[in-house]
Amino acid sequence: MPVGGFSTNRPGLPRPAGAHALAAPTAWRSGGVPARVAQHADRCVLVVGPCGADDGEVRNLARRPVPTSVAWRWPGAYAVVEDATDGLVVHTDPAGALPVYAVAWEGAWAWSTSARFLAALAVSRIDVERLACTVLAPSLPVLAEGRSFFDGVEQLPPGCRVALPPDGSPYAASATWRPDPADGPPHLRLRNALTSAVRLRTTADPALAGDLSGGLDSTTLSVVASSLLDRPLDAVTVHPEGVTDGADLSYARLAAAASHGRIAHRPLPLTAAHRPYTGLRGVPVTDEPAPSTLTHARLLGQFRWMRRTLGTRTHLTGDGGDSVLFQPPAHLADLVRHGHYRRATGEAIGWARLRRTPVAPLLRDAAAMARTTRGQALARLVSNPGERRNAGGVRWFPTLPVPPWATPDALRLLVRAAERAAARPDALPGLDASVRVLVDEIREVARTAAADAELAASEGIDLHNPFLDARVVDAILRTPLHARPPLHTYKLPLTRAFADVLPAEIRARTTKGAFEADHYGGMRAALPELLDSAGLRLAALGLLDLTRFRTDVRRASAGVPMPLATIEQALTVDAWLQAIDRTPPPAWDAPAPGKAV
Repeated sequence: MPVGGFSTNRPGLPRPAGAHALAAPTAWRSGGVPARVAQHADRCVLVVGPCGADDGEVRNLARRPVPTSVAWRWPGAYAVVEDATDGLVVHTDPAGALPVYAVAWEGAWAWSTSARFLAALAVSRIDVERLACTVLAPSLPVLAEGRSFFDGVEQLPPGCRVALPPDGSPYAASATWRPDPADGPPHLRLRNALTSAVRLRTTADPALAGDLSGGLDSTTLSVVASSLLDRPLDAVTVHPEGVTDGADLSYARLAAAASHGRIAHRPLPLTAAHRPYTGLRGVPVTDEPAPSTLTHARLLGQFRWMRRTLGTRTHLTGDGGDSVLFQPPAHLADLVRHGHYRRATGEAIGWARLRRTPVAPLLRDAAAMARTTRGQALARLVSNPGERRNAGGVRWFPTLPVPPWATPDALRLLVRAAERAAARPDALPGLDASVRVLVDEIREVARTAAADAELAASEGIDLHNPFLDARVVDAILRTPLHARPPLHTYKLPLTRAFADVLPAEIRARTTKGAFEADHYGGMRAALPELLDSAGLRLAALGLLDLTRFRTDVRRASAGVPMPLATIEQALTVDAWLQAIDRTPPPAWDAPAPGKAV
């Protein structure tokens, strides 16, 4: 359900079939995504996505210069577009939770919140190098920064003011958001930002529902949402069929009981029809491979049940909380670089005990990383982007071994992507390493979460992830070094922020229930289908050796210990390519679009 438009106002511009024009010149909307327009004289401003600005504040955006902080001034995940006679200016949100794309088209720029719609307009092919990065280096999003999965369709950089010229000449992007340290208690900033993010959604749809996994993130959202509603919040806990006393269910029941009737707990048993890897040939088409592709049967089954049983239209999840609240091991390098040696040693010992690893490699790697810039680390990736470095875990870029089924052509594409990444200047130079690492991680999670929202939309559900709102991200990343939680603690800012409303047992929980058995069972059950069709499209593109890949799939389904990340990425991407193949591209009214191939 995208929104889009052009950087020029010339007559005869196309629109997607079924889309309707917005009051803004050249802008269109397909579906129900929020979009508000403000006009004054010859200026027009468009606010796209859920945004907490009131109508008067939106009108003022057209009456005076748009502030540089506009994309994180209010709660929500939104972008602001200025449409003027000298082109278009897009203010992108810092987290990239509402990704905005652009493509050069017939002497102008076309922009949209959907890369697939732009690919249909520009007759763009699939970007094979982008696929190689996703499959073979899933932990290195920096390799494909700014690229969509379609040739020529670019993601506009998050947290920037991007000027798209009317003549299609290269656009100019300047970073407007920078998470420098801020004064004040970080847990109070987090509480205010997250509460505002949830309030925006409860106000828009008082009948919304939420996940209640029993973990800290989803429980916090459920407690906050329930306090803002005048009715009990429907909160869903999925669990394996027949397992009624698991840890997740127990903690979820505890949270519901502590709400004094404000949370209506809805357990949902998972059957064999919901197993991972089920029905990969029928995954709905999305802008890019969705993180929940392999588990889409469970996800969409849950949404169908919620829509049918509860009448749910809007759903909150705690997705993104792990990334936003995670303290990366790079924090040790920051402590070393700033001369806090005693604290670095103490936190390294705590982390080593928690992970049951030796402390010496952590300290050695922290010292090495403290002497290494992000640019230098990127340059080292060029020699071998798949090599595992720094076994102690403190490094700029976590990597995985290159799988044996990767082709030489795929590896060459990976090296080429690493060379491009190393040649790009850092848009946020000078940040502490842990903050810069988190920016990359959060933006990858936020962008891909938009694809999961597309899966939800296929079942009529509007999916929201409040932890990925720009103001929430900003509240956490601006924490000064001295106030950052110790590396070995678990989501301390969140437990401090909501200590008065979360049950003590929830605050003390540091683990989640596991679905590994269900995962491997699903892979074994789906093995005939996987061996019949999985990997075919990636093999046709020259990215994997099909025989070796299927050997690894067979071994993984048998439970042989091996890295699963690249196998799962390959299966996810291949399922997405199947969806692209079988789904007609978005049609435009003129000129006739081609199919992304």
